[in-house]
Amino acid sequence: MLDAKLIREDVDLVRKSLSGRNHDPAPLERFLEADGRWRTLTDEANGLRKQRNEVATEVPGLAEDAKAKKIEEMKAISSRIKEIDDELRRLDAARADSLLKLPNLPDASVPAGRDAADNALVRSFGEPRKPDFKPLPHWELGERLDIIDFERGAKVAGTGFYVLKGDGARLERALINYMLDLHRSQGYQEVFPPVVVNRQSCVGTGQLPLMHDDMYWMERDDMYLNPTAEVPVTNLFRDEILDGSKLPIRFTAYLPSFRREAGKHIETKGIARVHQFNKVELVKFTLPEESQKELDMLLADAEAVLTGLELPYRVMLLCTGDLGFASSKTYDIEAYSPGMGQWLEVSSCSDFKSFQSRRAMIKFRREPHLKSEFVHTLNGSGIALARTFAALIEHYQNADGSVTLPEALRPYMGGQDAIR
Repeated sequence: MLDAKLIREDVDLVRKSLSGRNHDPAPLERFLEADGRWRTLTDEANGLRKQRNEVATEVPGLAEDAKAKKIEEMKAISSRIKEIDDELRRLDAARADSLLKLPNLPDASVPAGRDAADNALVRSFGEPRKPDFKPLPHWELGERLDIIDFERGAKVAGTGFYVLKGDGARLERALINYMLDLHRSQGYQEVFPPVVVNRQSCVGTGQLPLMHDDMYWMERDDMYLNPTAEVPVTNLFRDEILDGSKLPIRFTAYLPSFRREAGKHIETKGIARVHQFNKVELVKFTLPEESQKELDMLLADAEAVLTGLELPYRVMLLCTGDLGFASSKTYDIEAYSPGMGQWLEVSSCSDFKSFQSRRAMIKFRREPHLKSEFVHTLNGSGIALARTFAALIEHYQNADGSVTLPEALRPYMGGQDAIR
């Protein structure tokens, strides 16, 4: 959430940010209108309270006629104060609602652009494989190897769900354990949070109110299926004040994630866009002055997953028009999928600065006697499994239809070197 004081002091900066993000300016205008009215009425209420207090001190020494007149005057003042207080509560709600619908400000280092076509290539690792045979897309390869079953996934849950079986299920589990072990060695503490989250948690990390339709909502309990482990892990510290000397705090977590993909073509073949997918997440809480350094480290930690698997990938710096709602700066990691002939986003590493911590009220103190400040939060996929699974089996497929397993995964597959 943006600081209301920042909006008042530099509204042109916020307008420029909204324009660069292709975001509707209406929430900003609603905030400015409600905030201006709120400040006017607050000043009026404060003046009336001062006047009422002054009248109250005069009353005891007055004659009866004058006293009665002053009492009536006080009643009128009190009535007006009550009217103002009722209006201030309405305006407070309107201001809060508008602030929740305003996206984060892009960092100054983020390139301007309209959409993904304007993202900047930062670096790449490896060369996309060009085998001397026609590589199969993962959905054909997976069905031939009998490790992916789309038909039964759809029968059990519907379009956009699938079943991994046999060596496919084992490969998924191997990838999860490989990532968690790697991130633990990088200094992250592993946590296993709930897979359902409450409304306040989704507001805290920025999914609500605007992304309600993209999540699975359990109406009876007003709970949501986890859209990404960023939500429960970040909210572990909601409404807390952390010890600044303990920062940064780094967590890693595996959870299944669920997204309705509302308005998107979920019928896309394969598992590149599905309703349920596994993901290993990286979340950081850091000092404001260290968040850029921590973002660079976070990106390197996520890249280490793919370098360890020896999968070709590239790192893209997202432009203003492609930034996520809560992000101030984001790097995407894209793995190459030779069977599909395209780059697949497998990780987004983002610095949210104080945007999420203002919404979730996560603060820290540098010293016990000092005023609390908002922490900076960061998160990155470390990494998303479905697309990584697809890119991996396509990259390592052989002419005979088998899939060679990368060295890093063999210990997690009981020494197995291939799926045949």
